Amino acid sequence: MNENQEASLLAQVPHGLFIGGEWRAASSGRTLDVTDPSTGRTIKTIADATPADGMAALDAADAAFPAWSRTPARERAEMLRRTYDLLMEREEEFALLMTMEMGKPLAEARREVAYGGEFLRWFSEETVRVQGRYGSNPEGTGRMIVTQHPVGPCFLITPWNFPLAMATRKVGPALAAGCTVVIKPAALTPLSTMFFVKLLEEAGLPKGVVNVVTTSESGALSEPIIRDPRLRKLSFTGSTPVGQSLMAQAAHGVLRTSMELGGNAPFVVFDDADLDRAVDGAIAAKFRNIGQACTAGNRFIVQRGVVEEFTRRVTERVKTFTMGRGTESGVDIGPLIDDRAVAKAVQLVDDALARGATLRTGGHATAREGTFFEPTVISDVQPGSDILREEIFGPVLAIVAFDDEHDAVRIANDTEYGLISYVYTENLARGQRMIERLETGMMGLNTGVVSNAAAPFGGWKMSGLGREGGAEGIHEYLQSKYTLTPDPFV
Repeated sequence: MNENQEASLLAQVPHGLFIGGEWRAASSGRTLDVTDPSTGRTIKTIADATPADGMAALDAADAAFPAWSRTPARERAEMLRRTYDLLMEREEEFALLMTMEMGKPLAEARREVAYGGEFLRWFSEETVRVQGRYGSNPEGTGRMIVTQHPVGPCFLITPWNFPLAMATRKVGPALAAGCTVVIKPAALTPLSTMFFVKLLEEAGLPKGVVNVVTTSESGALSEPIIRDPRLRKLSFTGSTPVGQSLMAQAAHGVLRTSMELGGNAPFVVFDDADLDRAVDGAIAAKFRNIGQACTAGNRFIVQRGVVEEFTRRVTERVKTFTMGRGTESGVDIGPLIDDRAVAKAVQLVDDALARGATLRTGGHATAREGTFFEPTVISDVQPGSDILREEIFGPVLAIVAFDDEHDAVRIANDTEYGLISYVYTENLARGQRMIERLETGMMGLNTGVVSNAAAPFGGWKMSGLGREGGAEGIHEYLQSKYTLTPDPFV
């Protein structure tokens, strides 16, 4: 990709807030800069919304809700499908835009476009399949009718690491259910969401159904929206501490909430595992998105009989990785999102090494332009190391040895988080036992990537509540009504 192509694409991305079907400047005139983490340079300046702008967006969503909720399901489905088709037509543009604002290699960005698009296609199909039920009550005195209804205006807060897919994963089911939304993308990577909403506009989205506010002051903008009684649903993806704060605010209005929060994924390799497959899975689970994923393998728990061979193989693979700007050919590892992410990776690796871990490769921030950290493998990680307790969110693969199955389960479950786990074993019975014993909402058994639009995504414990995707995903935006009628034959 050349500079002219990038400049031409950026010129197509709106720079304003999208409220009530109109792109407009922030009421204060404030702006914020979006930077390319591979260079630190500003790539676009956009509107910086105030709390007043946030309330204007909620006004628009509330006004649009009655008509949209009554729009026939087939019409809502066709609008989502048109958006999916437009997205697939512009896959390369969306991939390039994501790489520019977030840093992931272009090949990964293309995969995110495909993944994000699937939520539009999936929920376009689910739109017409919302079902209730009808039947006699147990006493035989009446008929029970259970119907499903959209919850109302929704506030969707998305993270910076998957700037398209996190938007489609929330907007898709909300629109399918008949809800209207205000979406607030992360200030670090707002452009993909803004470009996506432009596609919704092209697909015929009615005014006010989707509204976008970008801001550098997330808390100040979000709180009055969340506390407004017209809002009926809050969906957030991000850190556990922020999620806890938002849940406390949501309690005021007894809002429906979906929270996809932090992770600390165990990746367990037993000595009977197919090591070729386990190494492939480890690379996919750890280094996808430069390690900046809540589903990333965080603790690689490997049985002593194979730990040295597993470590040798993954280290050989990691040493072949090429760092660089994601738009460059052959790049495997792009930059981390900002300086704070680099500082955290440095702190976690240094702490582990100080406690007795062994550095196999990498381990340092680079001196090159941008926010890069070397792809890293450390082994012999000791209990008590920060890297075993905190989410890494970087390209660092940390290995700890275990003795037997009981030991593996104990180490894997020794965390407040419970989003996802990975297990490699050729023993079917052991695999079944691990499904039962690991305390996570998702699990990859002999695979390193599990995310799919048709599957329920979400965690246990401090990793959140609710599910996104699958048949379960649309029900997060619906509420049930039960009606009893007298027996018609009496």
